[in-house]
Amino acid sequence: MKTTVSHKIELGNIEPLLFFGQNDCNLRLIEDRFETRVFARGSTIFLEGDEDEVEAIADILLQLISIANRGNIIGRQDVLYLLNAANTTKSRAAGGEKNHPAGRYPTKGDVVYHAVGGNKPIRPKTAGQRKYIQAIQKKDIVFGIGPAGTGKTYLAVAMAAAALKSRQVERIILVRPAVAAGENLGFLPGDLQEKVDPYLRPVYDALYDMMGVQKVRTLLSSRVIEVAPLAYMRGRTLNNAFIILDEAQNTTIPQMKMFLTRLGFDSKAVVTGDITQIDLESKEKSGLVGIQQILRAVSGVEFVYLEQTDVVRHRLVQSIIQAFEVHEKSTSATRTPETHSPETFTS
Repeated sequence: MKTTVSHKIELGNIEPLLFFGQNDCNLRLIEDRFETRVFARGSTIFLEGDEDEVEAIADILLQLISIANRGNIIGRQDVLYLLNAANTTKSRAAGGEKNHPAGRYPTKGDVVYHAVGGNKPIRPKTAGQRKYIQAIQKKDIVFGIGPAGTGKTYLAVAMAAAALKSRQVERIILVRPAVAAGENLGFLPGDLQEKVDPYLRPVYDALYDMMGVQKVRTLLSSRVIEVAPLAYMRGRTLNNAFIILDEAQNTTIPQMKMFLTRLGFDSKAVVTGDITQIDLESKEKSGLVGIQQILRAVSGVEFVYLEQTDVVRHRLVQSIIQAFEVHEKSTSATRTPETHSPETFTS
């Protein structure tokens, strides 16, 4: 039999409107997930419902209060992240594994880079993104693997911009497979830059957002920032550089080996990709899939896996990713034993 209880939580010095959101929308997000009644009077939040639910909601609210006390404004994404994290924690705890998100949520001090004008701090927004940033800070080669919208490329570019600004590196090199397979650029009009530009538009957008269009153009013209297709990396040694390989799921294993062996002195490489969106004719030959097994035990290399809960785009993106995962799992269940999915090597 369920026990009904009442509980109240005080906000203290936090401005209620900034915490609750417009028309108490943040509280409504929580209430929609539970049967417990959640409402506010002044700076006090009241909970009325099942004892276990009240305890779970109180835990989420205390985490949000902790985040707000660090100088952050509570937004929809913050609430959804903690709700999803609580669900994950509950399911793992049922299996005997504890993975509480408290204490691992990004803080005000996690700023990676200040964008144009210095008034737009770029910081990780989820625990997964924070782990990704910390890995890039500590390791020379980092793989960021996860679905669309998890900030893999954007945060890598922010880290590169910060490294350039602090003179940890002398240049930024942006690399991407130019086409789905084979990198046959000959049919595209224009010079090399014009051929590659369409494939690197997301990276350019991130750079423009952080540095401003004019500064990026100046750095491109002086080759402080260099953009190149993966095929043009062969034979080079890249010293004092921050190198980003984007869309790495569309590389082959030989291409991945070629890229990783370009790393020179005082350089750092970040490889990003989504193994659920492989455009190669044979998905099993993806370099991003195979490299996880090959480099798993290599010291100085780290693989960071971002998940649905790390998506920071429109709220529907998480639902879309989840729907595709359900569809792919049901499809893979009917495959023959000889067929392997790209998830074979995922840890």
